[in-house]
Amino acid sequence: MELHDIWFVLIAVLWIGYFFLEGFDFGIGVLTKLLARDRKERRVLINTIGPVWDGNEVWLLSAGGATFAAFPEWYATLFSGFYLPLLIILLCLIVRGVAFEYRAKRTGERWQTNWENAIFWTSLIPAVLWGVAFGNIVRGVKIDADMEYVGTFFDLLNPYAILGGLVTLFLFTFHGAVFAALKTAGDIRVRARSLALKLGLATAVLALGFLLWTQAASGDRWSLMALIVAVVALVAAIGAIAKGREGWSFAFSGLTIVAAVGMLFLTLFPNVMPSSLNEAWSLTVTNASSTPYTLKIMTWCAGIATPMVLLYQSWTYWVFRKRIGTQHIADAH
Repeated sequence: MELHDIWFVLIAVLWIGYFFLEGFDFGIGVLTKLLARDRKERRVLINTIGPVWDGNEVWLLSAGGATFAAFPEWYATLFSGFYLPLLIILLCLIVRGVAFEYRAKRTGERWQTNWENAIFWTSLIPAVLWGVAFGNIVRGVKIDADMEYVGTFFDLLNPYAILGGLVTLFLFTFHGAVFAALKTAGDIRVRARSLALKLGLATAVLALGFLLWTQAASGDRWSLMALIVAVVALVAAIGAIAKGREGWSFAFSGLTIVAAVGMLFLTLFPNVMPSSLNEAWSLTVTNASSTPYTLKIMTWCAGIATPMVLLYQSWTYWVFRKRIGTQHIADAH
């Protein structure tokens, strides 16, 4: 296996890790409007991700940085062609981070309501747009012989990509509801279970349609195996939450995300960004990669830094592993 193939796999792993972790993160943000009944319950939900949300976003920075260094042509075409949706995602992530930090700085009703609304919308919008973006990457976009995107923003709003956006929204919200049931206590935990069951059923319908469409369009036997794992894991997650087994349900919902995103990268390889105009103009792991020397240096750096990051983040989740409920939130804020 060549170094550019290894780095394709590593970038896929980074995106899988990002969607696994930021998936329930976005889901909790959406649930602040769907699940929480009052401000105290919204504070409970926000506190479940309070210690970890910023660490989850490190995976996005790592994925973007690795793409820039390992596949500069892919990075250039992706970020220029998808400029508007990626800019919207970036702005949402900035506002979302500010909302988490500033929401509790003042006690005014209007102040806190506005920041809570910001958390909801800046969680929902990226959850949709990431699905739209990856749907277009897998489907193929208008790339010319110079490796430049020549389509428009509205070319990205096709039925396949929009379905992908709905799948990521529902899947992340389901993942977040299961996480809420796992991390909370009392009545909010019971309602999180019930909502997760409903979301899981809706997610199953959408995800099955999207994954079957993907398999029919560009899949092979490896992507078919990933599809089967994703479907079985999603069914298992729904069954586990129905029985009140939040830990198992969270593990299976996470496995669903891992298998589904893995399937998308399996259908891509050896392309990194297919051209819908001419297959010969597609960006591949070969024509879009950096020099072997650059990839070699990156491999050494990743081998040293990655275990340290994983250990630190695992320790963070272990420290903040206990459940919280409204009884842990003071009445005065």
